[in-house]
Amino acid sequence: MVEIVYIASIDDYLVIDECAKMKILLERQSPKPIYLQIRDRISHLIKYGALKSGDRLPSIRSLAESLQVNKLTIIEAYNVLEADGIVSARQGSGYFASSISPKSTNLESKFAPAQNVIITKPGKCSFYEMYTPLVQAQTQPGMINFGYGYPHPPKDINLIARRALRQDDADIFFPHEMPQGQLTLCRQIAQMLVHQGLEVFPEDLIITNGSQQGLSLAMNYYVQPGDWVIVEAPTYYGAISILENLGAKIIGIPMTAEGMNLDLLEQYLHSHRPKLIYTISTFHNPTGLTTTQNHRQELLALAEKYECPILEDNAYEGINFDAVPAPIKALDKNNLVTYLSTFSKTLMPGLRVGYMVVTGKHYQAIIEQKLLHDLHTSSISQTIVSEYLASGHYRRHLSRLRTDNLQSRNIMLQALERYFPEEIRWTVPTGGLFLWVQLPDDIPIGTIRNEAFAENVYLACGSAFFPDKQGYPAMRLTFCLSPEEIEQGISIVGRLLKKYISRGCVDTEPLVVKHHRFEIKLHTALG
Repeated sequence: MVEIVYIASIDDYLVIDECAKMKILLERQSPKPIYLQIRDRISHLIKYGALKSGDRLPSIRSLAESLQVNKLTIIEAYNVLEADGIVSARQGSGYFASSISPKSTNLESKFAPAQNVIITKPGKCSFYEMYTPLVQAQTQPGMINFGYGYPHPPKDINLIARRALRQDDADIFFPHEMPQGQLTLCRQIAQMLVHQGLEVFPEDLIITNGSQQGLSLAMNYYVQPGDWVIVEAPTYYGAISILENLGAKIIGIPMTAEGMNLDLLEQYLHSHRPKLIYTISTFHNPTGLTTTQNHRQELLALAEKYECPILEDNAYEGINFDAVPAPIKALDKNNLVTYLSTFSKTLMPGLRVGYMVVTGKHYQAIIEQKLLHDLHTSSISQTIVSEYLASGHYRRHLSRLRTDNLQSRNIMLQALERYFPEEIRWTVPTGGLFLWVQLPDDIPIGTIRNEAFAENVYLACGSAFFPDKQGYPAMRLTFCLSPEEIEQGISIVGRLLKKYISRGCVDTEPLVVKHHRFEIKLHTALG
């Protein structure tokens, strides 16, 4: 029989099976979430044998009561332990210390790209020609799509949508909304952001048609044709496209393993006086990296010194496997940072609901620009997201998403170790949907992309993520796929990499690849 005892002192402990004592030192003021503290402690017990293989863990309810936490917190902790392979769930019986040693996952990243700054002149980039192949490939049966960056939709979204739209008065969907969005949803998002370390007022929020519209609104507000703008290199190609279409001149500051190179950032802030810094601080797209608290403080200090606004795009925040620092916006005391995020990466992209946090004098101007874009975001989409947040389903969905993504990330890392040649390097993200693979300079990535495509594997190759497509050879791989798809796809790509790794041949493959079921144009930006 499992006995649980909680003592509210520094010697808090649980007694499990009357012999294994587990101290629970919950630091409730710590930035590290409670569920991760519980995860770490149980993991430690199992690792050092205090909990034996097959031992039953306390029930969710009893452990929640003993630790005086919400049951959802225990569910999150157990889900992460299950994803780590440390515990297993048995339907109707509970959770047990795993009887099988989890596969070892190498969490060491050797990502160390050359520190070359990219400076571009105003030009035009077709976002359409980069975006459409990704979506087209996603619709093809049997295609393993490593380029598509969205999770599977929650299973209960239809139920929640029907509940949200089952209103006594259908006329509530008929009138126009205010351009900033529904006040109820703004309040819910403000409350959600508090848990991420960002305290804002509902009146600081603007609901957008996905974060892509937020990017467009902010960049159109801050940037004029001919202005210098600093981005990370690599970065999200949708942002590059907006800036190029605005006629901006882009400075790509290289990424290190810790984030944007701050020494080079200061050098170009001083010499070029840019009008905007665009950064993805948490689960960076495409590298998956997350910057430290110190890095965020230093970046903000440089922006303040040179009076340069920051656009912080955190579309993947919330899909974290471990604790992450608060957003840069949380440190902002001078209304220098505009913050973006979205529900497209956590719920489903088709809802097209994102949001901006805009403070100070910038708010009204961006609201007026939003009004000219589309009047307001869909009332129906806002109502569905609001119902999902109010019902508690969103938090449970995020917990499942973290568990699934962590397991998928580990499966991909293990596959990379097995199938990729030793010359290849990659990042090890602690959340999000992607990792970044750095390739040798002589790799004919376009040829490999085309041959992989002929074998039903779609790759998002790296040049699209660099200003003017001037970056080093690389690939962005999404790990939100099934274990079978990851294993099969990585084995195919690994075989092709080994085939070409020492040849140093020139990439001369055609841009139009004929597949046995269809034909698709692979734009040069993706290769």
